[in-house]
Amino acid sequence: MHRRRTTSRGTSPAMKISHQPLRLLIVHITLPSWADICPNLCEALQNFFSLACSLMGPNRMSLFSLYTVQNQHECVLPFVQVRGNFVRLQACISELRMLQVEGCHRPHHTSLPLAVEDGLQQFKQYSSHLATNAARPCTSLEITVLTSRPGKEVVKELEEGLKDINLLSVRRLQVVEVIKGIQEHTDSPSPIEEPSNDESSILEADIVLETLDNDVVSMEVFFKAWLHNSETDQENIHLFLTPQSLSPSRAEANPICLKCDLQERFLSPSLLPGTADGTSRVDDPKGDISSLYHMASPSSDPPYKLQVIKALRSGGICESLTYGLPFILRPTSCWQLDWDELETNQQHFHALCHCLLKRDWLLLARGEPLIPRHNQNLPACSFCVITPSQSLTLLVKLVATRELMLPGFFPLLSEDPPEDSLKIIESTLDSLELGLTYNPLQVGSHLYSHLSSTHAKPQGRLYTTSWASRGLRKGGQLQTNRARATVVPLPVAPAPGRALKKSTASKASSGTFELPSDSEEEYPSQT
Repeated sequence: MHRRRTTSRGTSPAMKISHQPLRLLIVHITLPSWADICPNLCEALQNFFSLACSLMGPNRMSLFSLYTVQNQHECVLPFVQVRGNFVRLQACISELRMLQVEGCHRPHHTSLPLAVEDGLQQFKQYSSHLATNAARPCTSLEITVLTSRPGKEVVKELEEGLKDINLLSVRRLQVVEVIKGIQEHTDSPSPIEEPSNDESSILEADIVLETLDNDVVSMEVFFKAWLHNSETDQENIHLFLTPQSLSPSRAEANPICLKCDLQERFLSPSLLPGTADGTSRVDDPKGDISSLYHMASPSSDPPYKLQVIKALRSGGICESLTYGLPFILRPTSCWQLDWDELETNQQHFHALCHCLLKRDWLLLARGEPLIPRHNQNLPACSFCVITPSQSLTLLVKLVATRELMLPGFFPLLSEDPPEDSLKIIESTLDSLELGLTYNPLQVGSHLYSHLSSTHAKPQGRLYTTSWASRGLRKGGQLQTNRARATVVPLPVAPAPGRALKKSTASKASSGTFELPSDSEEEYPSQT
């Protein structure tokens, strides 16, 4: 297997929120655990895509493809655009649900590597098509293998089956083992022996192994990680700690600038249709830190600057003065920085979190607006409060300034309320359930069902031909009369002794790859 250069920083492409990697999901189906996994997986995918297909603003997830591996590998869904394509993705999920009823067989040991190899061929074919048509190139692919088999066995199988395959265009190859709630059904062989330290380091460089609980919420959370900004080309924030009030000589002698990445805490309701805040515009430059996610700035733009003005006691700000969405600051993982600089930056960030917690302090910072360079007008600046946490992160929230404040009079409470009212309210409060913390994963707003209902029903020959025919079954097996493929996958070139793989791949993936758009226009396949 061609190793990806994990120690070099000059080989990875710039990844912006508007240019996310293509994603390939391979569902590794084994009996009898599939009956336990299938309902949760399908519901999680349904919920996730109802959200991902509806998001406005910069495109967080461009193309998606799905394979299943049973007794052989099969491309259930070729690479398709995610945004606005919920009906087609929903039909693909229906295919997975049908597999639960029909049953499946133990996968052949070559089927899983073949699915990876075939998906990689489709990716190369699609990228080649874009290059010949002067479109934006697809530079990287992320592959996720979802399995109930012991993850280390699957990693071994992939390492062996892909050892002669060039994976330089695969940004990440991930094996996710579904573990909770299915152990009693597992009929796999005993776990393999722990690899040596040298072997572990080699495997971790190429294949990431994770575990996942077999429940809907855990799977939803896993898929939602695909919506995060994947840019690693440049840090997002420069946090200047040196006060500007110091003399220039002192400031230059002790400059402290932390390089940070910005992460959303949750999705803005303004990015979704029909929600409470759905009327607000998502393409207006706000001139503050939230602009980093509301517009895709060119890579030549410098990082957003935050200058610390002063420190505050933790109780020194009223929550009613904060507004907008909160964001998370973490030490940058920018690949263009030297390893030593990355390590020093993370250590300084760690020390800042520790000191702020120890002192019980917050930081007040002024933000530099994001404005076009040709604009000579002096822009208004914004201010934010930075709060430490027990993790290696800082919470950033915008705070109001004098210009935004409205007058208000808030009378203080008198010493004691009337006794009758006090008894009534005390009794009412005693009847409430008391929780220690708020867990948003336990609070649902029916948003998934609302978004699913807003998508149009299948229209036209694309859906009626392509997906209605997929429901036809004969003798418990899939029919081969699939819709005509727009793009034929490249032939899988067999290595010595791999003739079986070539014939299997050709049979399993025939007529399944098509151009990821709603167009029916054909173009010649490239061989």
